[in-house]
Amino acid sequence: MADTLYDTDLIIIGGGPAGCAAARMAASVGMRSILIEPDRLCRNLYRIPALNNVLGGYASGPELADSVVAELKSTELCRLELGRHVTELRADDDQVTATVDTGAHLTAPYTIVATGVGPLQPRDTTWITAPDGLILPPLWQAEADDAEGRTLLVLGGDRPIGTFLRANPTTDTRLLVAYPATDAYKIEEIREDPRVTFLPVEHLTLSCGEGAQVSAETVGQDDVRRTVTADAAYLSIGNAPAAPPGALTRGADGYCTPTDQHPRVIVAGDLRSARFQRIMTALGSGSEAALHVYYAARDLLTES
Repeated sequence: MADTLYDTDLIIIGGGPAGCAAARMAASVGMRSILIEPDRLCRNLYRIPALNNVLGGYASGPELADSVVAELKSTELCRLELGRHVTELRADDDQVTATVDTGAHLTAPYTIVATGVGPLQPRDTTWITAPDGLILPPLWQAEADDAEGRTLLVLGGDRPIGTFLRANPTTDTRLLVAYPATDAYKIEEIREDPRVTFLPVEHLTLSCGEGAQVSAETVGQDDVRRTVTADAAYLSIGNAPAAPPGALTRGADGYCTPTDQHPRVIVAGDLRSARFQRIMTALGSGSEAALHVYYAARDLLTES
């Protein structure tokens, strides 16, 4: 179905589970695609040490990622542009144009944007006060050996906490989880783990001591003030959308609702909403997006 007016049938921006699924599905129905990814394929999957919510018997993120990457690289209809990022996306009546950091302009009838999200920092929240310029690592970066026998202050109750605990079932680590009321529903899966101490807070002021030690003054949801200390601090406060500049309509929360986009721009994966950020939903939405393009292109060809 390729048209010589275009560089390819489909431009896919983002090489995570959603983007890879889109490329694989596109190839299965005979569409050529160009997949643009600034890092490695499935880079975040390689950082997940344990899985419990995907089909196929995969025990870890790297195991699933290796399978996805191997299958995609065997797909001749997908051209990979790794180490590149999109500096501008433009959507017109008859095509989309993606400008990459080399200055090249790539054109196609449609694009699927699956750039996902990146970790929030303390400066991005209203309930944390931290030193200017402080950058903290997300909890998934904590190695078991580094965490052994230590107390870690975890800011936020997002679900990577459960992943860390499942991946390190015998690690003698104490997690002090400080979280706002909006995160209360997220901590149910870790509530029974004896290694976790919960600190529901209205506000937290973080201080960095000598070495890696940290301390925090908290104002609890009961208005009681407490001081806690830990060997290190990590983040689990959620993510922010990482959409490329240009022809995308963003909501007040920064996410790109699929129904608000230009007809030639299809959004897939975590970029759609904070509510459905799961590996399985990313894979499904990427596949569905590719089929959407396939059927839309057939309708256009029929009408002409």
